[in-house]
Amino acid sequence: GRIDKAYPTVCGHTGPVLDIEWCPHNDDVIASGSEDCAVKVWQIPENGLVVPLMEPVVSLEGHSKRVGVVTWHPTARNVLLSADTGCDNVVLIWNVGTGEELYRLEDQHPDLIYNACWNRNGSLFCTACKDKTVRVIDPRRETVVVAIEKAHEGARPMRAIFVADNKILTTGFSRMSERQIALWDQSNTSDSMIVQELDTSNGVLLPFYDPDTNILYICGKGDSSIRYFELTDESPYIHFLSTFSSKEPQRGMGFMPKRGLDVNKCEIARFYKLHERKCEPIIMTVPRKVSVFKDSL
Repeated sequence: GRIDKAYPTVCGHTGPVLDIEWCPHNDDVIASGSEDCAVKVWQIPENGLVVPLMEPVVSLEGHSKRVGVVTWHPTARNVLLSADTGCDNVVLIWNVGTGEELYRLEDQHPDLIYNACWNRNGSLFCTACKDKTVRVIDPRRETVVVAIEKAHEGARPMRAIFVADNKILTTGFSRMSERQIALWDQSNTSDSMIVQELDTSNGVLLPFYDPDTNILYICGKGDSSIRYFELTDESPYIHFLSTFSSKEPQRGMGFMPKRGLDVNKCEIARFYKLHERKCEPIIMTVPRKVSVFKDSL
C-alpha cells in the first residue's frame, strides 16, 4: 500500500543508486552499487525502517568508476560480485564479512558491462558487454571459459542469464532493431540453439527465469506487458505461453524470491512493477479448477 511521503529511506550513498539486490541468504540484508563508486551492504531492521538508515554494515571501496551491477553469490554466504559501468569495466568479487577483495577481473571486458549473472551453483558467471560478446568467466581461474561473439547484431543493450543445464539465454536487438531472445548451449557456441524475434519496440528486454517451473518471463522497459515462455529440452526449446498486459508502462521490474510467495493462493511468481510514482505487485498464479494438482504441474 501507499507509504507516507516522510517514510524513512536508506540514504547513505552520495550519488544515484544504480543497482540493488537482496541477499539470498538473509532477507534483512541488501547490497547497493552507486555512481559514488562505492558498494554498500545494509542491514534493514526486522520491522522495517523507523528512522533513515545512513550507516551501512560495510562499505566496499575498490571501484574507481560508477558501480552499475551488484549480484550476490547464490550458494556461498557473504560473497558479492560488483561491476563498474564506467570506462574501467572491472569486475570485483568481495568477501563481505571482512570487506576485502577476493578477485579483481580487469582485462576481460573491453567495453561497458550491461549485466552479470551467476550460474546455479556459483562456479561461473556470465556477462553481457557492449562489444556484443557474452562471456562465461571462471572467477577462481580469472579466465574467460566461453565467449559468444555477436550474440545479437544490434548496437542496443543486451542481457545474458544462465537457465537450465548451464544454457545461456540472451536478450538483445537484431541489425534491423528488432527485439530478440536467443538460447545458447555453453558447450557449443558456434551457433544459437534458437533465436526468436519478438517485436520492434526499443525498450531493453529484462529476462527473469524460474528454474523450478522452467518458465522465462520477459519484461521490456517501457512496455506495459510481461511475456512468458516455457523452456524445454526439445526443439524449438522456447515455447510462448501467454502475455500479461496492463495499461501503464513499466520503468523497471523486481522479482520476488520463491520463499516470499503465497503458495496457498497458487502463486508461482510475483513481480514488482515500477511506475513513475508507485510500485505495483503483479501476481502470476497457476489456474486451477480442481483441488488436486495435475500431473503436468
